[in-house]
Amino acid sequence: MAWGLLDPALLNARSRLTFATVSGLQASSLPFSAGSLPTPLNGGHSIWCPTQAFGPFWNCFRTRLCARAQSSSEYAAGEPSLSCPDKPRGGLPRFHVDVLPTSQGMVAQLEGDEFWHMTKVLRLGVNDRLELFDGRGGIVMGKVVRIDRNVVHVAIKESARILSPSGPSWHVAAAFGSLKGGRGDWLVEKCTELGATTLTPLLTHRSIASGDRSERFQRLIVAATKQCQRLHAMELRKPTEFQSFLPQVVSAKVALLAIAEATPMVKVLSGLQKNSQGGILLIGPEGGQYFTDEEVKLLLDAGALQVGLGPRRLRVETAAVAMLATAVLMGENTAL
Repeated sequence: MAWGLLDPALLNARSRLTFATVSGLQASSLPFSAGSLPTPLNGGHSIWCPTQAFGPFWNCFRTRLCARAQSSSEYAAGEPSLSCPDKPRGGLPRFHVDVLPTSQGMVAQLEGDEFWHMTKVLRLGVNDRLELFDGRGGIVMGKVVRIDRNVVHVAIKESARILSPSGPSWHVAAAFGSLKGGRGDWLVEKCTELGATTLTPLLTHRSIASGDRSERFQRLIVAATKQCQRLHAMELRKPTEFQSFLPQVVSAKVALLAIAEATPMVKVLSGLQKNSQGGILLIGPEGGQYFTDEEVKLLLDAGALQVGLGPRRLRVETAAVAMLATAVLMGENTAL
């Protein structure tokens, strides 16, 4: 496959350039600013990239090129590589399905949010390739074969693969049930991106649930799982009373409790021989500042270790992200 390079000397600001047909994609007249550098795409080939002035459309255009240009030896062999399962293969876009088709030749139907994302945002068309995943470790490659008014039909091109979770498993229990103004959404999204295995809304003396937002949170988890290329979606558990959660703290290998002015979390993790195996991260209202004295005592008696997150008082969502990011990075360093 040949990719053309355009001479920068021929470009003027806001010039209009025409891309020749690539893998069946019709030529398009594209306005953008000059000054970009050629960017490798699919096996080292290069194509001229627009700058920020044309960024949104270019992202869609580039994704579609990647979906179309799959005639490489990897796919010709009929056995795509999956050495990095949490990365899209060959730049393929990835979509979520509740039930993953398991065999070659089956047809999956995508509706709702996935239909909108595929057809209106990425503007994929018939014969474009993509990946489907179920959020439970399953992944399979397919090709768009038909697009109806509200449904996309995807033919499966291989047998599905099911991969087991790997790496540390961190479970976040945070008193965020009463958060408003999008703060709870942000916490759910970032915990998903950082790799939390589960997230439990913890109901404490100073934090109560404010309505059922589980459906909204589930949609956020699916979107964040796609964005960060996870195969195993984070599990959102039901809001749990403080007393009911204590047995999980007792049985955990490691339970870390965010407390102001405690020993820094990095030092605590460094002293644990199994810090890369995961555990429970406990965050109270406003980052542990407002656990009651009785709740703190019960958690410490259950085996939780106090950890500090710096000299400042943090909001609960900030503390959760800080704890999880520290635990994940420390675990990766230990694994190396």
